[in-house]
Amino acid sequence: MKTSIFARRNLVFLGVSMGLAQQGIAGSEDENSVDNPRMEQIQIIGHSDGLRTEAGSATLVDESALEAFEYDDINQVLSNVPGVSIRQEDGYGLRPNIGFRGATPERSKKISLLEDGVLIGPAPYSAPAAYYFPNVSRMTAVEVFKGPAAIKYGPNTVAGALNMTTRGIPLQSEGELDVLFGTDNYNKLHAHFGETRGQWGYLIEGITLGVDGFKSIDGGGDSGFRQNDVMAKLRYSFDAAGGAQYIEAKFAYADEESNETYLGLTDQDFNDDPYRRYAATQTGVMEWEHQQIQLTHYVEMPSWDATTRLYRNDFERAWRKLNGFRFGTPSLQEILQDPELHSDYYQVLSGAQNSDASFQDLVVGTTDREYFSQGIQSDINWYIDTQHLSHQVQLGIRLHQDEIQRNHTEAFYSMESGDMHEISADTPTTTNTEETTALSLYLQDTVNWRDLEVTAGIRGEFMDMQYQNRADEKKEDWLDKDSRIWLPSLSAFYQLSESFGMLFGVHQGFVPTSPKQDTSIEHETSINYEFGGRYTEGMRHLELIGFYSDVENLKESCTLSTSSSCVGNGIDEEFNGGEVAVYGLEASMGYEHALSNGWQLPLSLVYTFTDSEFKQDFSSTFELWGDVEAGDEVPYLPEHQLTIGIGLTAEKWRAQLLTKYVGEMHEAAGDNVALSGSKTDALTVVDVSASYDIQNIGTIYTKIDNLFDTTEVISRRPFGARPNKPRQFFIGYKYAF
Repeated sequence: MKTSIFARRNLVFLGVSMGLAQQGIAGSEDENSVDNPRMEQIQIIGHSDGLRTEAGSATLVDESALEAFEYDDINQVLSNVPGVSIRQEDGYGLRPNIGFRGATPERSKKISLLEDGVLIGPAPYSAPAAYYFPNVSRMTAVEVFKGPAAIKYGPNTVAGALNMTTRGIPLQSEGELDVLFGTDNYNKLHAHFGETRGQWGYLIEGITLGVDGFKSIDGGGDSGFRQNDVMAKLRYSFDAAGGAQYIEAKFAYADEESNETYLGLTDQDFNDDPYRRYAATQTGVMEWEHQQIQLTHYVEMPSWDATTRLYRNDFERAWRKLNGFRFGTPSLQEILQDPELHSDYYQVLSGAQNSDASFQDLVVGTTDREYFSQGIQSDINWYIDTQHLSHQVQLGIRLHQDEIQRNHTEAFYSMESGDMHEISADTPTTTNTEETTALSLYLQDTVNWRDLEVTAGIRGEFMDMQYQNRADEKKEDWLDKDSRIWLPSLSAFYQLSESFGMLFGVHQGFVPTSPKQDTSIEHETSINYEFGGRYTEGMRHLELIGFYSDVENLKESCTLSTSSSCVGNGIDEEFNGGEVAVYGLEASMGYEHALSNGWQLPLSLVYTFTDSEFKQDFSSTFELWGDVEAGDEVPYLPEHQLTIGIGLTAEKWRAQLLTKYVGEMHEAAGDNVALSGSKTDALTVVDVSASYDIQNIGTIYTKIDNLFDTTEVISRRPFGARPNKPRQFFIGYKYAF
């Protein structure tokens, strides 16, 4: 008989005791929570006091890790995870660009994004670019699955899955108040309270977060943002049919208003003042609302358990920003790359010259979109023990539907004495709908025999897709299509000693095309391999994993975040890039040294090496590629990334220092596009934090992000050079009750 999952809920601690990033099973809820206590869909079976023996690559950033630096930016959280590449954009992580193991990070569209085990992207199949991302401040764990470990979390399997876990309902009455203030009027108020009484439990949580921004707009204006987020959970637990069960309802609402733009700076203006914004960005504003409802039923029997979830997410957003000039050419990227050649346009962007001719009129577009994502999914575990073998058989099935409606408009503005003035009303430019209905399932068996653990699995994705251009009254611009694919995986771990073992894995990667793409655009597919080893002895941990991805067809899509040439029906047009090889090494190690007087000295290191190359010559109008020759590298993949952590802890206080290095990145693969030959700057940032527990009063904490105020070009996309966040000071207070 299998051990009760309630009893074996635990976290694997692997020596990264500062809590920066733990490799191990997903401790999906708080220790005092019985809310979805197992969360099997994001759990990897392991051991709490020794070498991890599961096959596959996974990383857990638990609640203590998230609290160590109190990051509100998912980009900063993931800097502690090996194999992750990030293209920063706004400095606050509002629209993250995240990739795993060489997958292009653009809008995180190639990784499967989940919240509490449920797809959380606005339209994961129809339009996977993640213009909505959950507020990481309200999460109690962040989990990254790569390699064969990601085969359960489709549809996208070329890279992996990122799951974020919300707070669980506590066993007893408890709550917390968190108040934070910082540079640029950064402010956060976060509170939660919950309790369980008999068979009923509930949780209420809310957060408001905002800042004035660190950029100055020519002519004045706000460059900051405000986010609000509330969540409520209600659970009823009972025993029936010989097993423990519960039913839970989760309701959430979030909104944001951010004065963000796609327009950056010329390199010269960046050198003069990296935190400047041109006058032509005065109208830039993003507004969105997100609603979520999720119903969960969990049942645990002696030899099996099952979790069923019914979910619905609605997301509406309107981003008003500069798209370019009236006649479309030159593009904003071309203007900022060579402002002397295009001085008549550049002077208008900067507000130094009026719009004296019609070709100097500014085009301001509003990308107004509505999304929904809904479905039902069940995940079942069976535990089977025979005389010589033990099995954990996992089966999952999901029926999912999502949709995007684009209702884009554009208006013309003139620049007059450094201020923008509207000269025409908004007119529609893009009105179309894409919709997908998908049935997906996976079957996976983990077999243990002596010192060997083998996991074999397969995933199926069966999609029916529809596209309709609603601006075409004759309804001639439409497409119906379907797609069927099976994705196998195999992984193994062999334990050579009590402290050391080797792992191997192979699986097929997949990213579907969107509903509007015809059959000339192929799915992205790959065969992905990993091989490595783990060592654990006491508080020492080391994991080394090499990976190789043989991409059969690299696929990318044209969005306004990559090129201002993506207008009208060209938005989200997809391109084939052919065969690509991506390979690298991930290393993570940790050690905690005990000092005198009960002090502890935790140390950690995370390193990623990544290289890539296209395998053939081709020419493309896609702005990230251009004219590619065999051997050219994939854009926005740093060759080297390194994070080093050191801390000092005692009974009531803690201090930590984190040094993060990201190497330079190519911004275009080939020639004859605007950013050919351009690279981002290598960036080294040092963060420090400290906290002190005051008995019966609470905890005071402080931190400094970017201690040495390092400023580099982190990207020239969407349009122009953009800086990382400057030095920021914070002080906060927490009171638990």
